[in-house]
Amino acid sequence: MTAAFAVLGLGEAGSEIARDLVAAGADVRGYDPKGITVDGVQPRGSEAEAVADADVVISVNSSHDAMTALENALPELRAGTLWADLNTASPGLKVTLGERAAARDVPVIDVALMSPVPGKGLRTPMLVSGEGADRFRDLLAGLGADVVVQEGPVGTAISRKLLRSVFYKGLAAAVVEALRGAEAAGCADWLRGNIAAEMAGFDERSLDRVVNGTHAHARRRADEMAAATEQLRELGVPARIAPAARDLLVELRDAVPVDRPGAAGETEQP
Repeated sequence: MTAAFAVLGLGEAGSEIARDLVAAGADVRGYDPKGITVDGVQPRGSEAEAVADADVVISVNSSHDAMTALENALPELRAGTLWADLNTASPGLKVTLGERAAARDVPVIDVALMSPVPGKGLRTPMLVSGEGADRFRDLLAGLGADVVVQEGPVGTAISRKLLRSVFYKGLAAAVVEALRGAEAAGCADWLRGNIAAEMAGFDERSLDRVVNGTHAHARRRADEMAAATEQLRELGVPARIAPAARDLLVELRDAVPVDRPGAAGETEQP
């Protein structure tokens, strides 16, 4: 028997996923509060109408609307229907969704989209966790989706994505701030080349060196980032990442006993 899908939220991501489901031969109905429709997707007038005859619900709203979508759908959700939440919400909210849906015997699958949806649609890599994750993977894999099950309860998959985001988005913010400063100082081309060369040679040993060096040389590096923060201000560039790094280093510095290596008398090279 072919599963019936309901897609809630037909914005950019939801529309592409719904369109790909239709192209793969799936039976799809959808609802968007803005009245957006997608060719081949049966339009429904509310979340409850959309989920009433669905076997799998795919919620592609913002994190702020994730609970509202579930609450609006709950009156018509059938026991055993899979609720896949694709919103980039905190693990805590995903757990709350699971607890709320459990009252209707509806398993919630935590779906972390591991790359941008535009251009990939249903083929966007998905990391999923929670009760029903295996069933969700089996249903979607037959339609061309790239789904990997992460063992663990609801919240496990999005936790991994968000922790990865701390690095990637944090790195991006640091690069943007550094280049703003370099442009103001007239050395943007030099810094771009320097950053690119450092990133090209980054490997696991580099990672260990970054982590260990940050702890061992927190005292000197805190002073360095204080100076970097001051330089950005002198250049008229808003400093956000530099002072945040300074504050973290100060915390690490103050946590190291003065008689331990790295607490004083550092020998780190610039």
